Amino acid sequence: MKLSLLIASVFIFNLATAEEGMWPFNQFPTEQLKAKYQFTPTKEWIDHVRLSSIRLAGGCSGSFVSSQGLVMTNHHCAHSCIEQLSKSGKDYVASGFLAKKHEDEVKCPEIEVNQLIDIKDVTAQIKAKTSKLKGKEFNEQLKASMSEIEKECADGSERIRCDVVTLYHGGQYHLYKYQRYQDVRLVFAPELAIAFFGGDPDNFNFPRYNLDLSLLRVYDQGKPLVTKNFFKWSADGATENELTFVTGHPGKTSRLLTVAELEFLRDVRMINDLIYLAETRGNLTQFQQRGAEQKRYATGRLFGIENSFKAKRGGLQALLDQTFFASKVNEEKQLRQKINANPKWKKEFGSAWDNMAAAYKDYRNIFEAHEFIERTIYGSRLFGIAKTLVRAAGELPKPNEKRFREFSEASIPQLKQSLFSEAPIYDDFEVENLTFAFTKARETLGADHPYIKKLLGVKSPRQLAEALVKGSKLKDIPLRKKLFDGGEKAIADSQDAMIRLAATLDSESRSIRTKYEDEVETQIKQAGEKIAQAQFAVYGSKRYPDATFTLRASFGQVKGYQQKGQEVKPFTTIGGAFERHTDAEPFALPKTWLDAKSKLNMNEKFNFCSTNDIIGGNSGSPMINKNAEVVGLIFDGNIQSLGGDYGFDASVNRAVAVHSSAIMETLKKVYQAEHIANELGK
Repeated sequence: MKLSLLIASVFIFNLATAEEGMWPFNQFPTEQLKAKYQFTPTKEWIDHVRLSSIRLAGGCSGSFVSSQGLVMTNHHCAHSCIEQLSKSGKDYVASGFLAKKHEDEVKCPEIEVNQLIDIKDVTAQIKAKTSKLKGKEFNEQLKASMSEIEKECADGSERIRCDVVTLYHGGQYHLYKYQRYQDVRLVFAPELAIAFFGGDPDNFNFPRYNLDLSLLRVYDQGKPLVTKNFFKWSADGATENELTFVTGHPGKTSRLLTVAELEFLRDVRMINDLIYLAETRGNLTQFQQRGAEQKRYATGRLFGIENSFKAKRGGLQALLDQTFFASKVNEEKQLRQKINANPKWKKEFGSAWDNMAAAYKDYRNIFEAHEFIERTIYGSRLFGIAKTLVRAAGELPKPNEKRFREFSEASIPQLKQSLFSEAPIYDDFEVENLTFAFTKARETLGADHPYIKKLLGVKSPRQLAEALVKGSKLKDIPLRKKLFDGGEKAIADSQDAMIRLAATLDSESRSIRTKYEDEVETQIKQAGEKIAQAQFAVYGSKRYPDATFTLRASFGQVKGYQQKGQEVKPFTTIGGAFERHTDAEPFALPKTWLDAKSKLNMNEKFNFCSTNDIIGGNSGSPMINKNAEVVGLIFDGNIQSLGGDYGFDASVNRAVAVHSSAIMETLKKVYQAEHIANELGK
């Protein structure tokens, strides 16, 4: 994958003609749409689209597609739910799931749905308290202000979620207010064999043949949610060159980062991540070979690891592209020259880039320790539960504004949902994940590191892992609740092996976190704020901010592209999936499809690609037309889009979606789900 110089020269600050962009809904690209497509969305259109789009708090997007709270998202976004509801002899991941009536719909243990109901600019409110502060005091006050604003916004209601979002890396702060729903039930999921047809070899590629679809339902007070905001269903689906919108929650982009930040990603973060992911992939693949059950409950994690590896590898290739990186260096050089040419700007912003570079130099010194001591749960749900319980006991007695942000009042409902989840935990999988992670921690930090000595003692990684799992009763949810409610005394009195380990390691973990926050994060945030202000001073503030896992809109067209001199057409067909069928994983169609072949329209559009600008987190996003009708379901990007974290090239970057007509065709003819097909868009 190669990023062209076109990215550098076009995408950075060309606001008048650039089609790329992930636009906040309070910064909707109305002028660009009017200029290029002669389409001017009304306030009513924008509000309806916003309220019809939803976020899955765990990391995906979705949309309401009926008046009865039906939610459309990807199979891979609901995979954890499908896997958690499965058990030996009833593998919904492999066989699929279909609820014939509301009573058959089953609650997902850990899915939270967020519907955006308001956005408020709180920049002035925050900067009134932070503008005169520096260093540690600045960072502490910034976090305290965020927690205070969020608590006031929610006003004690667990049905409301409020997040203060940092935009432009510190240039602005906006308060996002959501309606929160935690009773979310599985309605439909196809077999993994067709949801992820082609497996990892086809992932991030096009042409594709995937029914990456799941349907969920939001319940309110025990009944299906009645909503007037939902997307209608297009009769024809997407057509070539049609104007399309993607409304979803792109997780994170790095298009506005400094050269120092990009160098850190290229030289430190990405390399370390890729090595760890590659070795984890091998370990999980080996674990799956133990048996059918191990394969079943390790599949979800393996998919996530493989997906991350491929995405990060593409991102690293972008950063290693010399032409592209040189353009980023030149872009920063030009901005700094303009700042330095203005005495007032130079005094206010001139040192920010050097301060950012110094912060990342300091970060390199503690990066590995921070990753393996504070930022990890060692791939273990049991240790993650124990660490959360130990931390909660220490944090919750503090005033809201003094707590770690993940224990603020605004965060408690989602924390409890995860902590008290009924999702199954498998002992052998826990042991394997812990063994691997402990081995990597020892390898990275060294056997003589004080933390490793405290962690392992005289045990090997596997001996410790086995002792921890055998000595823990944290699979018992009433015990978790008792420890959570009992606070510091309950934790101190507990003899649970996982709790004791988490408590033993907590002081070192807090210490490295404090060092990172006081010496690195503080510098990054203050420098980032100054650089954002410098960009505003020179270029204005009309450019869209980097992605922040908040609702954004992107617009584009259904278009093919050229790859290695060959034309890639924008559509695939259902018949193409049968042509690819080999009767062997990952290109084996499920039996339901083979049995229904004679009923299916082989020429029906299946998957398609468009120029919409997306990134990880957009999975599950609806693709709609200008009538706000569903024409597709985003599930991936092509291989050229893997550099999309850092730039966008409309000539080759493509979003990949399931065609709305294929969803209707297969619900009716493969799954005999007429009741669902008839509900869509109504």
